[in-house]
Amino acid sequence: MTQRTAARQFSDGPEALRYDDDRLREECGVFAVFGHPDAAALTALGLHALQHRGQEASGIVTFDGKQFHSERRMGLVGDNFNRPSVIKRLKGRSAVGHNRYSTTGEPILRNVQPLFADIDTGGFAVAHNGNLTNALTIRGELIQSGAICQSTSDTEVILHLISRSQKRRIVERFIEALRQIEGAYALACLTNNMLIGARDPIGLRPLVIGRLENGGYVLASETCALDIVGAEFLREVQNGEVVTITEEDGLQSHRPFPARPARPCIFEYIYFSRPDSIIGGRSVYDIRKRMGIQLAREAPADAEVIVPIPDSGVPAAIGYAQESGIPFELGIIRNHYVGRTFIEPTQKIRAFGVKLKHSANAGVIRGRSIVLIDDSVVRGTTSKKIVQMMFEAGARQVHMRISSPPITHPDYYGIDTPRKSDLLAANMTLDEMRQFMGATSLAFISVDGIYRAVGLDARDSRCPQFADHCFTGEYPTELTDQNGAHTPRQLSLLAEVR
Repeated sequence: MTQRTAARQFSDGPEALRYDDDRLREECGVFAVFGHPDAAALTALGLHALQHRGQEASGIVTFDGKQFHSERRMGLVGDNFNRPSVIKRLKGRSAVGHNRYSTTGEPILRNVQPLFADIDTGGFAVAHNGNLTNALTIRGELIQSGAICQSTSDTEVILHLISRSQKRRIVERFIEALRQIEGAYALACLTNNMLIGARDPIGLRPLVIGRLENGGYVLASETCALDIVGAEFLREVQNGEVVTITEEDGLQSHRPFPARPARPCIFEYIYFSRPDSIIGGRSVYDIRKRMGIQLAREAPADAEVIVPIPDSGVPAAIGYAQESGIPFELGIIRNHYVGRTFIEPTQKIRAFGVKLKHSANAGVIRGRSIVLIDDSVVRGTTSKKIVQMMFEAGARQVHMRISSPPITHPDYYGIDTPRKSDLLAANMTLDEMRQFMGATSLAFISVDGIYRAVGLDARDSRCPQFADHCFTGEYPTELTDQNGAHTPRQLSLLAEVR
């Protein structure tokens, strides 16, 4: 693809109305409580701490010993679960909650989790972080055999598989369902007498276990959600592990899959997790600083000031500044109160999109050569606008440095990456990307550099320690739905499931 053709492809369009369209997004976060009188309130707090993992919708399901109660709403946790009347309706000592960010599918209430179904063993609620790579195939088989699907969520197939199992115990049914699915999942599930947690066999998505002061248990996507409810971190749910929590037996572990090396998603360190979380025993904040340090070693720049693109570029920028000796300054100020614009989407208004979210601190920028630090580049449209903003604020030179390698392949495990044809690094050379952004220079950290930042010598090509397919194209699981032959209707559902 020529640079001119690529520039047309990655130019601003109607989608630029959304100021963060050029960012990666993960579909969701999960939080669950077992054995606490304020289970719903604690779950709302936990979901609030995990709001960064999904801002489109949220839901909570509780069980009071007799019946289940459900509240599922579009919008932010704080807008939906901030009234005592809502929490009061969610009775019970056990709860499971979910934050959702849909990818391609239509944002509709029927897709909001936790999903709930009555089956012959009782009620079953499931909250899912991740994406199943054979959900469409299973869905087709289920529908052919008479199943009625109420949502376009891949999570619904888990409920169907559990319901159809002939096993006697609910845990056995759950495990049988897991053996039929592929892809990424961290699951928190609530039954009449049990909380269940599970991670996929290679641990693509995170899930941790906490203990409350009263002896109750918590499952959460990240440790930062334990902190907000005062829960003690016990451990991570291991890859391929199923944990069950009951009043009678407490916490128990099941290992239904053959042992495999873990390959957690590297983007948890680069972008998704909150900086104050601990993932895999490593501080996310410290890792991001070390990514900046490694980036400074690999791609130094002759500049006078380091400027992060807030908020996600800040830790890496601090590390880059420490290693390079160049002063760190807040050259860009972020407005945290920007949602979707209410203004008519004319081309002129769309041009203001980035400025509504990011403003140049001209006193820091003017007359200086600067290094802009960001965590990733997807389509490159936001990077282009911010580089232009820096020059308009008086910068002499703008050196762009990215603390992740070039994203050249889409993700199918729950990260909302565009098609390969829409990924800037998949369609341009490094210099073409630099020209497209208008930067003085452009550099990315290497794949081995990312591994060094997390404390490893280099990437083991025979058995990679992380899921890094967005950079390498080496997918860690089967991609049954993507590689299969489907009808037009199935293909449209595949887009919605993603």
